[in-house]
Amino acid sequence: MSESKDDHLWDTCVSSEDEGRRMKRREKNRVAAQKSRKRQTQRADLLHEACELLEQRNQKLRTEVDSLSEEQRLLTEALSAHESQCPMMHCFFSSSGLQPDNMAACSV
Repeated sequence: MSESKDDHLWDTCVSSEDEGRRMKRREKNRVAAQKSRKRQTQRADLLHEACELLEQRNQKLRTEVDSLSEEQRLLTEALSAHESQCPMMHCFFSSSGLQPDNMAACSV
């Protein structure tokens, strides 16, 4: 009977150690999970911030494209209006076969 008491005490002691190890492991796992969730949240926040900055830059670039397109349209209109009244261009085109792209090379 004393042997069975010793066995029972030993089993109780071992199970207490197992329970302690299990609790430490669970606590360590809980802390690791918290850190992982925090890192994931920080990563998501950084991505969201980067996305917002890129959207702002994209909007600025679209505005710049619109502005440059309008400037090009106005310059093209001005050139067209000038071409019809420019005697120099009529003279060069008819006598030399030059194209408007080559006009920059001609002296006035």
